[in-house]
Order: sequence, then C-alpha cells, then structure tokens
Amino acid sequence: MIERVVLAKPRGFCAGVVMAIGAVEKAARTEAKPVTVYHSIVHNHTVVQRLEQQQGVHFVEDLNAVSALPGGGDTIVFSAHGVSPLVRARARELGLNTIDATCPLVTKVHTEARKYAREGYTILLIGDSAVHQEVIGTRGEAPESTVLVGVLGKSGEGLSDPHTVSVPDPGKVVVLTQTTLSVDDTRRTVEILKSRFPAMLIPPSEDLCYATRNRQDEVKRIAASVDAFLVLTSTHSSNGMRLLELAQEQCGRAYRLDSVADLDGLDLSGVRAVGITSAASTPDDLVQAVVEQLRAMNSGLSVTEEGEWEHIEFREPKKLGPDAEVPRVQR
Repeated sequence: MIERVVLAKPRGFCAGVVMAIGAVEKAARTEAKPVTVYHSIVHNHTVVQRLEQQQGVHFVEDLNAVSALPGGGDTIVFSAHGVSPLVRARARELGLNTIDATCPLVTKVHTEARKYAREGYTILLIGDSAVHQEVIGTRGEAPESTVLVGVLGKSGEGLSDPHTVSVPDPGKVVVLTQTTLSVDDTRRTVEILKSRFPAMLIPPSEDLCYATRNRQDEVKRIAASVDAFLVLTSTHSSNGMRLLELAQEQCGRAYRLDSVADLDGLDLSGVRAVGITSAASTPDDLVQAVVEQLRAMNSGLSVTEEGEWEHIEFREPKKLGPDAEVPRVQR
C-alpha cells in the first residue's frame, strides 16, 4: 500500500505555456471564427482537445489548409515552439493576421541564430529530433549555416553525432540548443563539442529554459526519497519525456501517465512512497485527479508538496496584420 505521495514543485504549466494557451483562448473569444493554430499550441493532448471542443479552435500543420476551414477565419496563432521565417512569410502571402505565441525563450534562440549567421559562424544546434517543431523553427532562421547535432545518447535521421560532426571552419563555430533537453545530457554534449572545437562560442545566456531546468532539478531532489515516480506527460512533449527518463535514471522505477485512467493496471506493488511531477504543458487538474485516485486506493495516504513555485510571467502577444515585417532568412 502506498503511504506517501510527494508532489514536485514546480510542475505543470510554465510561463510560456500559460502565455500561449491564454493567447489562443483570448483569440477564440475576440477574433472572427474559426481561430486556427499552426501546430499544437503546446505538446499536450488534453490541452489541444479542450481548445478544440470547448473553444472551437482548429489546428493545422499546413497554412494552405486555413482557407478550406468552414467560416473562413483569417487569424493564425503560432505555437509556443516557434516557426521559421518561411512560415511567417507564407502567412503574409495568404493575408492572414498572426498572433505569435512563441515562447520568449525560444525567440531568444532564434535571435541568436540570426546574429551568428550574419557574422559567418557555423551554428551547431543541439536537439533531440530533427522533426521537433522548435528545432525546425530555429534551424529555419539560418538553414545554410546550421548543422543539427543529436544530444548525447540520441540519434536519428538528420542529426549529426557530436563525436564526428564536421564544420567548414573550426575557428568559427557557435553552439545553440533546443530549450527542452536533458540538462545533464546537454552539458555533456557541449563538453564533447568544445573538446573538438576549442574556439567554439557558447552564448553567455544558457538556451535551456528555466522551467526545464527547475523541473529536472526537483525530480533529482525527490527521487532519493521515493520508491517510484509518476510523470504526467504526452509522449510528444520533449521536456516531459526528459523528465520521465530522468526519473527512471534517478529512481529506477518511473511510469508515464497521460491521465488518471492510466493508473488502471499500473503495477505499484511494493511502492510505499511515490513522487509525482508533470511536463510544462500538462494541466495540473490531471495531476490532482491522479492524487485523488491514489487517496481512494490507499487509506490514510499522506500527500505533501516539496520545492518552490516559479513566479514568472510573459507578456501577452500582439496581433499582427498580414503586412507585418517578416524576419529574413539568414544564409
């Protein structure tokens, strides 16, 4: 029987996710229908389903699909993961009004990519997948100057190995990263690249976002005091899956849940203390539903929260007309 649950703080929505979801909800109230989002606003199935079912929001992977939607709405929201200048330019060509809900921390990496491309650097962009929307958007800022590098232990089509990646000029290299990676794996990957390219620049402001780092730090702190970890995350959430991997590594027994329904059939035999955390895009009511179900299953269950909440807010994004300036692709 489980005797104790430890809820990690922080967990769940980060400031970027709150900003992005809020932008879509406001647009659904104030803009002509239908409001459309380019890609999932955040990587969580429940969030997307709620916006579709409760707010009438549409999601597309191709801007050309917007004109075919019933009602002919002309507002597109760019997801928190960011988009490339080519996507922005296409929205302009189609005459769409845009609301850019890109996380400001992702925007910072885009700005860095443009800057270093202008200065003639080869950009080594560390990511966990060549097809992750954040990686696609960042690479799109300077495609001819960017080489994708897999984070240590990750491999896949389109990703170079940090041990063997080559660059035109070893003296003119900079490293940037996807914001939602494993802190430890990213550090080790950067160390490998730095050993191979001693002149490589590392921007003074770290690209890994504060929310990713804070959630991983708290899992590390709690893991030693629990027998198992439950991580609420969708499979396509990069930061959530890195939490799951870390919890497994630190605790030796970690389980992924989309919702409370996934508790059914879960083998928690021998578990007396369980830690719970959630991805930066997971609604906290999903976590609370799991806690209540564990209470119902285990009489006298003790539930505590450990850690500190974040107190960060991002400004609401502005609506831009189709004649808004589009950043040029750096070549």
